[in-house]
Amino acid sequence: MDPRYTAEIFKHLEMQNELLLESHSSVSHQLHKLQVEEEMLMRKFHELMKAQAVNKKNENNGNISTALVDPACIEGDETDNNFDVECECG
Repeated sequence: MDPRYTAEIFKHLEMQNELLLESHSSVSHQLHKLQVEEEMLMRKFHELMKAQAVNKKNENNGNISTALVDPACIEGDETDNNFDVECECG
């Protein structure tokens, strides 16, 4: 390496390092946002699947009126719940 350009190369590498650190931070932030969104969607999907199961069970029993109640608040739901959905009903 030519000693005349060492300072310029060092300055260039420092700028590249800063850009890479900013990019890393940005990508990490986006990844976190997507993971949170995925978790929320999976919870909603889980609730939907439980509601669908309740609908099918109630259709078989001839009782459809209570099938669309908040599936997270159905009694006995807490034992099978893998997503730690908290019941907000009173």
